[in-house]
Amino acid sequence: MAQKVRQGEELHEQNLKHYLLDNQLITSLNSELQVEQFSTGFSNLTYLLNIEERELVLRRPPKGAIKRGHDMGREFKVLTGLNRGFAKAPKAYCFTDDSEIIGAQFYIMEKVEGIILSAKEAKRRAVTPDEFPKIANEWLTTFVELHQLNYDNLGLSDLGKPDGYVERQVRNWSKQYLKAATDDIPEAEKVMNWVAKNQPSKYEHSLIHNDFKYDNVVFADDSWQKINAILDWEMCTLGDPLMDLGTSVAYWMTGEDPPMILEGIPSPTAMPGNPSRSEIVEMYGEKSGRSVKDFVFYYSFGLFKIAVIAQQIYYRYHKGLTTNPKFAQLNQAARLFCMMAWQAIQKQRIERLF
Repeated sequence: MAQKVRQGEELHEQNLKHYLLDNQLITSLNSELQVEQFSTGFSNLTYLLNIEERELVLRRPPKGAIKRGHDMGREFKVLTGLNRGFAKAPKAYCFTDDSEIIGAQFYIMEKVEGIILSAKEAKRRAVTPDEFPKIANEWLTTFVELHQLNYDNLGLSDLGKPDGYVERQVRNWSKQYLKAATDDIPEAEKVMNWVAKNQPSKYEHSLIHNDFKYDNVVFADDSWQKINAILDWEMCTLGDPLMDLGTSVAYWMTGEDPPMILEGIPSPTAMPGNPSRSEIVEMYGEKSGRSVKDFVFYYSFGLFKIAVIAQQIYYRYHKGLTTNPKFAQLNQAARLFCMMAWQAIQKQRIERLF
């Protein structure tokens, strides 16, 4: 839910109104603008703009972020392409890299109505064990639909280089971890060595989201039979769809996972009634027709990616580049995700890791 804008992350509202008028999204500079901020997430900043009886969403990078990984122009391009033939992407209206307006590049898109199923929202709604299989089924159906899109027809064939995707991912995420390392985590090196030696040499290519979770989709209502939109396309590219599934399954926490992970990254998937990780993988295989054998590589690499993301954010906190207190324990989260990945590799399974 949108809340009051955090101190230090305010927008220059008069400049913003001029921009909205220039792009025909409002009719008068005298219209009252109300700005709120969505508080979830660790990455790009997202705002809700209420003006002239309509709601718009503004996305911009966090302060001090490097452009790589926070490229609003690229995210806008993805949405513009998807708007040509995928109804479950929010409509993108306009983009600017003129940092004089609000201090950073940004884009404006529609606000999609519906339910975003965070752990907090699932508890508030008292989602029952009987409902979660429906939720998981629709979520997976949408995931497969995304992976079946023809990216050439959408004008997104230059979004990435699908050939060599897995090899580049293994190499680049390992480099990023080493660059951001602070604590000694023996399991990290073991995981990096194992995935480098056990990566697949042949795989399919598709459009992939890279952050497909319950809290990045918008359900139409609490019948859980329709998803209105997928959000947060900042990491979308072309690559192996099973790498995408691996990241999603790595985020698929269950009640048997380490308490610190469940407390630090609460997920509705840990609530009673959800399919297990293995069941999610099997369901994806059935819906997509893809082989999901030997999934340990994809799951372990997904866990390692999450560890790197946590470590990179903690590195910024450790160096004093951010003071957000919710980042203070992310080094321990990185350690736990590396431990989970190494356990999965040793036990050659994605359940019952400890």
